[in-house]
Amino acid sequence: MNNQLQNNLPLQQKELMFQNRLLKVYKHKSKQAKRLNIECWRIYDHDLPEFPFCIELYGNKVYVAEYLRRHGMTDEEHEQWLENCITIICNILNLPNENAFIKQRKRMHHRSQQYEKLATEKEYFTVTENGLKFLVNLTDYLDTGLFLDHRTTRQMVKEQCNNKHVLNLFAYTGSFSVYAAAGNAASVTTVDLSKTYLQWAEDNFKLNEFKGDKKYQFIHADVKQYLKTLNPNSFDLVVMDPPTFSNSKRMKDILDIQQDHVELINDVMNILSPNGVLYFSTNYTKFVLDVDNIKATSIKDITKATTSFDFEGKLKRWCFKINK
Repeated sequence: MNNQLQNNLPLQQKELMFQNRLLKVYKHKSKQAKRLNIECWRIYDHDLPEFPFCIELYGNKVYVAEYLRRHGMTDEEHEQWLENCITIICNILNLPNENAFIKQRKRMHHRSQQYEKLATEKEYFTVTENGLKFLVNLTDYLDTGLFLDHRTTRQMVKEQCNNKHVLNLFAYTGSFSVYAAAGNAASVTTVDLSKTYLQWAEDNFKLNEFKGDKKYQFIHADVKQYLKTLNPNSFDLVVMDPPTFSNSKRMKDILDIQQDHVELINDVMNILSPNGVLYFSTNYTKFVLDVDNIKATSIKDITKATTSFDFEGKLKRWCFKINK
């Protein structure tokens, strides 16, 4: 059905289309999630233009982000429409409506607003991923505390961490760091500019009972400046997933990932041990890696290899494995 015909359908009929679409994708993806023993996964992402939602399941709670658009409804009509949609979602997932957490966000292709606070409910709860525990917050921030699109990448990193010194840059809530610790890393250093998110990362470590003041360090720093202070051979494996753009007052410089990625990556190459590895990711959809100016022995695009079942055809990020 073309968009013009769809736009002319009565609202009730449109909602039925949404219900049918959601039921179809949920049935299909839930089988894969169950087979993989995954309790946090993305169900739906703007599959129908009239229903611009991102819907994610976190255990027995559902996160519904509505992308803002010109919908032509009054505030009352929109509120009723949203209520109807939440009922449809919760009925299909067999969850009570109060287990749905709703956010409104601009349509973005990057994480430049990941540190924006929306509320102060401080409602944290624990979810499990690959046997590891993570604190999630579905009320206070645009993002939940666990980026589901890097589930496969985290597992990939974990499998290569044994007895290695690991550095997690722009670490957010430290999920990669937790995986590194679970992979028996010799040490894990977690770096972020936000004290709130660093504390969240520390709490994730405590939740998984990883202890060791010297083995696990949490550093509040501007990554661009921090990298300049490190010595060669400081780390064996580095994870770097920067925002697309940041002009935080706490930073000395503005960060623009397209302009700055060569310097950032080369600075990482300088501090890696021989045969060290960098996992580099960006959510900038128009990103072009400047291969000619990166001082590495090999660069492999692992975007497809790190795309899990619930993001196939919907992933809006790049991921590279870069060897020193």
